[in-house]
Amino acid sequence: MNRGGVLVPGEALIDLVPEPDDPETLRAQPGGAPANVAVGLARLGTPVAFAGTLGGDAFAGSIERRLSGAGVDLSLCGRSVLPTTLAVADPGRDGTAYHFHTDRTATFELPDRTVDVPRFGAVYAGGLAAVVEPAASVVAATARAAARHSLLVVDPNVREDRTLEAGRSTGLLRELCTAAHVVKASDEDLARLWPGREPHASCRELARGGRLVVMTRGARGSTAYTAAGAAVAVPAEPVEVVNTIGAGDAFMAGMLAWLAAESWRLDLPPDRAEAMLGHASHIAASVCAQAGTEPVAPLPL
Repeated sequence: MNRGGVLVPGEALIDLVPEPDDPETLRAQPGGAPANVAVGLARLGTPVAFAGTLGGDAFAGSIERRLSGAGVDLSLCGRSVLPTTLAVADPGRDGTAYHFHTDRTATFELPDRTVDVPRFGAVYAGGLAAVVEPAASVVAATARAAARHSLLVVDPNVREDRTLEAGRSTGLLRELCTAAHVVKASDEDLARLWPGREPHASCRELARGGRLVVMTRGARGSTAYTAAGAAVAVPAEPVEVVNTIGAGDAFMAGMLAWLAAESWRLDLPPDRAEAMLGHASHIAASVCAQAGTEPVAPLPL
């Protein structure tokens, strides 16, 4: 793996998604934010290694085929006889909620790959693994190593479910954001992490620490904030929406692929920040336009 590559620790699980024409029927679909990001990066031509743990059931086989078929390096994955975590999707007007079945599963028994961090140009941290033990401790250690030896990229995807400890989870995600070099967060994530503060103000505060910060707002587009104080906004790419599951992960993959092609430069002038957001928006739109959670084909930078 060269220094242009990305290390992605975290979960690969199964989403159980209601069929659009038959909500009582659930379709099993490989997911998990880190796995989605890894697949997106591979399909966009960026070298990526996934450091999750694959279970011993048929679902794990489906997940492995998805990852390896996209070109993701699985040599750093752990293996277990335990089953795979399930996430039951509950789509609604305000987005998709999830109910997680994590007990006695392989998914969050992450291998410790901190020694491998210096081999990579960037390390992604986010998803459920950032807040669910025992994975959270491994993600935190990997993030600390990335902050010293690589580029730490954080997507604090805040999930609300009875199986998660809300106060502890938001605290862990805030710590990751303050350690990061790059933060990509939705306006909803920011409002949950720093309640009572306007999301734009949270982005500016994070950016003042020398970070590149990107806030996504769904159909309302995205905004990038740099340490120099500049804010660049780009509208979302128009698309007839078929699916929104995985759109944020696709945006993250598009953004990371663009930064990798730019040799991980973070002090972006406004025109380059605009180009980055436009590329990431295009990747997210390609997911929203079809059923599934990944770009339909590699797109040139």
